[in-house]
Amino acid sequence: MNRKRTLYTILFLSIAMVVGVSLTLWWLISRGFSAKDEPSPAEAFIARHIRRLAVPSDAQRARNPIESSPEVLSAAMEHWADHCAICHANDGSGRTLIGRGLYPKPPDMALQTTQDLTDGELYYVIENGIRFTGMPAFGEQPGNPDDKETWELVDFIRHLPKISDDEVVRMNSLNPKSPGELAKEEKVRRFLEGGVEESASDASHNHHHYMPTF
Repeated sequence: MNRKRTLYTILFLSIAMVVGVSLTLWWLISRGFSAKDEPSPAEAFIARHIRRLAVPSDAQRARNPIESSPEVLSAAMEHWADHCAICHANDGSGRTLIGRGLYPKPPDMALQTTQDLTDGELYYVIENGIRFTGMPAFGEQPGNPDDKETWELVDFIRHLPKISDDEVVRMNSLNPKSPGELAKEEKVRRFLEGGVEESASDASHNHHHYMPTF
């Protein structure tokens, strides 16, 4: 009797699993796979745990070897504004045009879900990226514990919960500029200096030779 009951239980669970997977696939196919969607709570829960499992235990235990200082924070802010803010925003909120278009969306890095990560986990994610997300690997030598810029970014991430409005404004001036923004700034500069406005042909020529910094 016990054996028969076990077989029935296994059969029931197997059927339930097949039905569950089938319904999930039907639901996904019926609504499409838009990156505009927000991940479900279940997806977010699984993603957070997979992220932690993906980091080697030695890396998780690593401590930031760089002592925090105003100089370290200033260097990290410049690096973040130039390389990271396009997706993560200057304040780490992820509320940017590109960030909102990613799937999954960049987390608000000032919140506990990020701040609870160890220094080593933050470092590893920056260096090695996260598969199947928009987070690329930035480390030229993955796992190199002497990558000073990455450790400085870890220090800046720890600073995000208390970042000030003045610091965000300062970082705005450090963000990469588009060709249109550069043209407007040049036009204002020429006007303030009493010069002649840039001609359309000159503007077109300058835009053609502009190389993005990110």
